[in-house]
Amino acid sequence: MKQFKRIGVLTSGGDAPGMNAAIRAVTREALLRGVEVMGIYRGYSGLIDGDIKPFSVRDVSNIINHGGSMLYSDRCPEFKTEEGMQKAIATCRKFGIDGIVAIGGDGTFRGATDLTLRGVPCVGIPGMIDNDISSTDNTIGFDTAMNTVLEMVDRLRDTCESHSRCAVVEVMGRNAGDIALQTGITTGATAAIIQELPFDEGALIEKIKKSRELGKHNFIVLVSEGMGHDFGPALTERIEAATGVESRFARLAHVVRGGHPTQRDRLMASRMGKFAVEELFNGRSNIVICERDNRILSCDIGFALTLDRMYKGKLKDGDLDKYTATEIAEMTALVEKRKAALASLAEVAAALSL
Repeated sequence: MKQFKRIGVLTSGGDAPGMNAAIRAVTREALLRGVEVMGIYRGYSGLIDGDIKPFSVRDVSNIINHGGSMLYSDRCPEFKTEEGMQKAIATCRKFGIDGIVAIGGDGTFRGATDLTLRGVPCVGIPGMIDNDISSTDNTIGFDTAMNTVLEMVDRLRDTCESHSRCAVVEVMGRNAGDIALQTGITTGATAAIIQELPFDEGALIEKIKKSRELGKHNFIVLVSEGMGHDFGPALTERIEAATGVESRFARLAHVVRGGHPTQRDRLMASRMGKFAVEELFNGRSNIVICERDNRILSCDIGFALTLDRMYKGKLKDGDLDKYTATEIAEMTALVEKRKAALASLAEVAAALSL
């Protein structure tokens, strides 16, 4: 078991509500174990530049209820170079940082792997609203983002009802349709369009016409940003032309990232942050913390990234060569489980959306 005297904690990539709860948990769990904590500001950029300060228990007080990241976040192209990596390692030596907990997405995890391979053990925590890390059922910030969409769409529906309109609403999620699909169900949307599932525009048009004949006055169509920047506006025009229903397009954009984290995100972030420190201090590194079936566990970062490519159909020749038949079977089972969950939600959406 490696003995730690001082660890660092950072956030990288897109911000997500609940990151502060994770920072708080990491800091307090480490301090409780007698290990010093250094807050690394601006992600890997701050690690290169030495933008670092020691954290006490009070430094993370009253942050659990705030969105964003009190450590700030940044995307750092320099860190992807060997020169930048060596600068970061030199900073770790300068500040006596023995290990790092990195909160973010797949790019953050790749950086954590690079540091681990060069002698600085790292653990990753999935903090992003998109929920597009296939090794975990949920990511920190996902629940809050959905609740934000829920509130915004409920407000839009009031206007749609008053004017007998259709609102086509694009929501964030990168290439994952989880936010759009799940909020499509919970807002009572006429349709939720995501790139993971086939879309029948003709069927949507007929559904709107039929619903209007049955006396429906408002229509909500949710679109995942993975469908492309121009998809939503063009669909809005086609819906109005084909149905005669006045239609408007709304892009919620970065408002979906902000706001106070929900109870669920705060709890999951707290559990993940505590477990990340436990795993690091038990000698495990180059791992990502995951939630599966409400259990907090960890898996190898390489495994998680390969699993993600398998789920998204982006595997390349040789990607699976280093894995055993048992590990490949585990990946396949996790992919099928996630696809089955998506299909089940799609069935609910289709059945209840008239």
